[in-house]
Amino acid sequence: MRVPIRHIAGHLVWSAQGSVWAVYRLHPGPDAEGRREETVQGTYVPAQVRDEQLAKVTHLVRSLSGAPRLFGLCAQVDPGEIALKMIEGIQPAEQAPAMGPHPWVENVEAALDLLDEQEMHRRTLWLAVPLQTEAGTLRVAASLGTAWAEIAPILGMRPALVDRREVTAYREQALRVEAALAGGIAFRPARPAEIVWMIQHALHRGLPEPLLTEAETSGLYGGQVREGVLRSPSYADLGLIRLQEGGIESDIDDVDEFKSTGQLTRSGRRAWWRLNTASPLGRRWLQVESDTGIGYQAQLALAECPPVVRQEAADLFAQLETLDFPVDYTVDLTLVPAEKARDQVRRKKNELIDQADQYDARPTGMPASLTEAARDLGELDARLSRTSVEVEVQSVTVLTVWGPTAAVCDARARALTALLGGADYRAVRPAGLQEALFTLGLPATVRPGVAREFTQHQISEDWALGGAFTVGEVGDPNGMVLGVDLDCGTARPVLINVADAPKVDASASMGIVGDLGAGKSVLQKLIAEAVWARGGRAICIDRTPVREWATFARAAARGRAQIIDAAQAEVSIDPLRMFDGPEGRHYALSYLTLQLGIGPMSTGGEVLHHAVEQAAAGPEPSMHRVLEVLEEMAANEGGKRKETAASLAGLVRVVATNSLARMVFDPALPPVRLDASHATDMIVITTAGLKLPPKAAFDKPEVLHQQPLEALIGRAVLYLIAALARQTAFEDPTRFTQVVADELYWLTSSAEGTALVHEILHDGRKHGAGLLAASHDAEELGPDRGLMAYRALARTADRERARRGLEFVGLDPNDDELLRLVTTGLSPVGQTGREGEFLLTCPRQNTGRVKVSIPRIPRIAASITTTPGRRAASLSVLKPLAAEAGHTRPKEHTS
Repeated sequence: MRVPIRHIAGHLVWSAQGSVWAVYRLHPGPDAEGRREETVQGTYVPAQVRDEQLAKVTHLVRSLSGAPRLFGLCAQVDPGEIALKMIEGIQPAEQAPAMGPHPWVENVEAALDLLDEQEMHRRTLWLAVPLQTEAGTLRVAASLGTAWAEIAPILGMRPALVDRREVTAYREQALRVEAALAGGIAFRPARPAEIVWMIQHALHRGLPEPLLTEAETSGLYGGQVREGVLRSPSYADLGLIRLQEGGIESDIDDVDEFKSTGQLTRSGRRAWWRLNTASPLGRRWLQVESDTGIGYQAQLALAECPPVVRQEAADLFAQLETLDFPVDYTVDLTLVPAEKARDQVRRKKNELIDQADQYDARPTGMPASLTEAARDLGELDARLSRTSVEVEVQSVTVLTVWGPTAAVCDARARALTALLGGADYRAVRPAGLQEALFTLGLPATVRPGVAREFTQHQISEDWALGGAFTVGEVGDPNGMVLGVDLDCGTARPVLINVADAPKVDASASMGIVGDLGAGKSVLQKLIAEAVWARGGRAICIDRTPVREWATFARAAARGRAQIIDAAQAEVSIDPLRMFDGPEGRHYALSYLTLQLGIGPMSTGGEVLHHAVEQAAAGPEPSMHRVLEVLEEMAANEGGKRKETAASLAGLVRVVATNSLARMVFDPALPPVRLDASHATDMIVITTAGLKLPPKAAFDKPEVLHQQPLEALIGRAVLYLIAALARQTAFEDPTRFTQVVADELYWLTSSAEGTALVHEILHDGRKHGAGLLAASHDAEELGPDRGLMAYRALARTADRERARRGLEFVGLDPNDDELLRLVTTGLSPVGQTGREGEFLLTCPRQNTGRVKVSIPRIPRIAASITTTPGRRAASLSVLKPLAAEAGHTRPKEHTS
């Protein structure tokens, strides 16, 4: 194969045909310093955002001129790349060798096992713009370079040299192109290694290909100006490829038996009818042989587009992601200014008038197609006249599929044709043009003349509706593998990293909404386990009678968990024993005034304040010591203080003798050690047995004072639990802490719980903390739920709750299609393998449909689910590619 490039200087490419191109990476993501990262949309976007993106793409198209070319390439992803993203930012474990490896290693290994041998890719967009120069000498130099490029390989000589003046002139032209592109889609100049990767990718489809990740950081392949001349490394190795259209494959063709004598080489030069094989007209693929093996590609040209299409269904290129195999596309654009396009429209109108006059003389009359064509031309003329900056887009679109065998490649091409046909697009796979269309997909090549017959004519806005400049993804750039993207037909892992959100100035709080059994607690447990395994800490408030979080913590964080059981009272949450100094006295006094229902500025409040101060000043401060101080005051004081102290001592004694308050007043219990946080990664506070007053009682003090003692004790103990969670979460800003609250309505039904939620949502980012909350209704997440940067919506059968959930994740609550998805399309009841489906929104405001996967780690899978009757947790794996022999992947199953 002839190498298409002569020189590369930065992002400028001198082609073998003499043209010079500037190549840009669209939606580039962060650079080496973490800058220039843009917001990438998900599959589901609000109408306003869609309109803004359409305006940006339309502006970009109108800013271009000449014949630019867009490449949508599916870069192959290796499981090792996912593993590197999972360990990014994690510090090595500071522990003794006897304690074993870092706890996150097991998660990374499980992800590698899950993704091994899966076909994974990521969509990348590239824009190549041909550069023109006004200097006549440079045009002559380009012509001479083209001629020399034809004969230099024959003579065994190097390509024509490019002097410094030519390089400088084209760089200035590239700067003008970049100035015209500014303000639209984010872009950056492509690197030389990335440009070479574009060629390597095209040549290695269906085979293991060089990774784009390596090219993004490579400094190879770039030329340099030395001694006034651009000197580039050799690109000859890129041409060591054999291309054969309709190549014969031994697995499906009998190449050893012939109808006549003779021997056939794999080049297939013998007449096809002498072989026991099919006609070349049925062998519409391109066989590409390199030193790494043989791959098969099929090039499909878009031959017809529907005249009218709804805006919601016009995103042709976005729909390619739903296929269970990757598809590359190349769009060769010719941009015609409005005035010139209107002249062409006028000529076509005149031609229609002539045709109509001819048909008038026939008995059959004028066909309806002429009337429709005249109407379309009139509308086109009106739209071109609306603004002088409008352009007509004349595009040639080539779609490429591939496979390791010809049979797989052919099946994929037929599936793609069927998908396009269902949307009223006609794609053809022309025999004899496969190599020509393949060449169009290489950077810096001239469009083959035969491709002009596939030209489509559209206004810039209509063409922009196709979504060719759109890249959709969900999740974060790194972190834990939460599951897979259900909006992508191939395996695309979804990563989230709540612990790093404060580092990028975003909230680390997450809200999860869904019905009973929709998978909310499983999602919470996976995130909480990842937080502590990656070096953070999780504080879980567990209100379930079965103490599911305590069970999970003992199994998942064995040896690193601390369980605080309010009912069994195995440890003490005495504020005077947990906290030192003013903090302990503050929490102790607030607890007592709340428990006894007295004002802090009353006589009783003053007596309590004196008792707490005296108890805290002793050698062994405790709440039991506060009771003793009150009894001493009742015996030694006189007057009103004596009566008040005696009354308060009696009330405190009533509370202290209740089993629910034992963890506050029993001095024999070991206290919770907050200073041992680095030895305790998961703290679970179980509140089973605690009762709270009804929410309506908080609005009426007389009703609140009449509540049962158990409810009043539960409310006061909850205050201490909230204080414990808050103090632990805000203790060390350098170590991320996640406060987990399942079924948040229970916590926010009291003023104390609401205050905890409010404080974490408002101040958590500054202290390296976040809230992980779940509820059955978005309203139960509280009035501050808008501060949650991470949002997940699971199956919600009730339509009104589903509307509130859609509004919570930032989507249109009145969209009937989205309502059907949430009410019936997410994790349908009774369908095995569909568990754990969510609509997920992350801080970059990219919303998509994901399936949560439980890693194959026994300590996690053994206790993560709460479905009654199940002995083991469901282990979700990635969906296989359907009907692909030799590429079978494990199917989803539930054990």
